[in-house]
Amino acid sequence: MSQQDSVEQWIHELAQLDDGKMTEKQFKIIEAAVEVFSEKGYAGSSTSEIAQRAGVAEGTIFRHYKTKKDLLLSIVSPMMSKLIAPFVLNNFKEVLESNYPSFEDFLYAIMMNRLNFVRKHHKIIKIMLQEIPFQPHLQAEFKQQIGTQVFQRLSTIVEHFKSKGEIIERPSQELLRFMASSMIGLLATHFILMPDQPWDEEQEIRDTIRLIMNGMSTK
Repeated sequence: MSQQDSVEQWIHELAQLDDGKMTEKQFKIIEAAVEVFSEKGYAGSSTSEIAQRAGVAEGTIFRHYKTKKDLLLSIVSPMMSKLIAPFVLNNFKEVLESNYPSFEDFLYAIMMNRLNFVRKHHKIIKIMLQEIPFQPHLQAEFKQQIGTQVFQRLSTIVEHFKSKGEIIERPSQELLRFMASSMIGLLATHFILMPDQPWDEEQEIRDTIRLIMNGMSTK
């Protein structure tokens, strides 16, 4: 599935959440807003540009959304709670519930899983990552819908490998923070900060895992 097909699929699902009340113009506005927000960020975007991209008058946007922020939240908030959270968790479930011979095998599986997910949906994810730090409402939703459930399962896995003596005895929260910063840093660099730079996917993943293992392994 291409990036564009993925965005269109999510917007169609978003329309269904609205009981089919989304008009064709609203669909075009949302689609254009996703494109513009992902390219320029919320602060760098204008409703006039979104309107032009959607092929509608700027006033049409304000008939449906009172402010640019309302437009942003209308995209991100329901997608996070109704679409992204279940998809993230269901897509992640196999990885989180599988048994791995070693902690390094687990890290490789989780990295490949998240890499494929971000590759397929990076426009929506880019908007979320850009705006969550500045939108308390989105922060609360992310924590409630995604963060808590994933953190609990990952903590159990980390405790399992600690009990096997494969990783150091440090608080799980500290170890997960180190893992997450390394993995998210790699994905953010490739897909958001330097998307046009060539990279050896397999080598970058292996190097990131090696860095994590150097910091967490007992060996």
